Amino acid sequence: MAAETDLGVMLASISVTRRPGTWTFVTSTDPAAAAELLVQPSSGGQAVGALIREDEGMTAVLTVDLALRLGHAIEFEAAWLTLEVHSALEAVGLTAAVSRVLADEGIPCNVLAGAYHDHLLVPADRADTAIAAIEGLRSLGSG
Repeated sequence: MAAETDLGVMLASISVTRRPGTWTFVTSTDPAAAAELLVQPSSGGQAVGALIREDEGMTAVLTVDLALRLGHAIEFEAAWLTLEVHSALEAVGLTAAVSRVLADEGIPCNVLAGAYHDHLLVPADRADTAIAAIEGLRSLGSG
């Protein structure tokens, strides 16, 4: 399937899935320690979701369960939502449209972009409201 660039088409077909578990952000200034998080043999591939290198150190998005097992404090418990539309990396407007409806609901949103989908981390206790708001964008689309 080709990646979509037309905002109207993306909005008309947008749906959201929620990744199992509750997620959080942890940081490390030791790149080797942070990279090891990606190779948790007992995680079944579900405990570590993302690793981002920044000037200040590494940020990992982990399940809350794994973060606690590794001794990290939990500051933010998030639901991981995936926008089920194959948006092109050069597509314009999707992130803005989604962040606008979430802002209108007072829901903070942390965005990660993959090659195939955009991923959102929102407060776990606001996930259902976030999903409804995003899927409400379908009425603005043209497919």
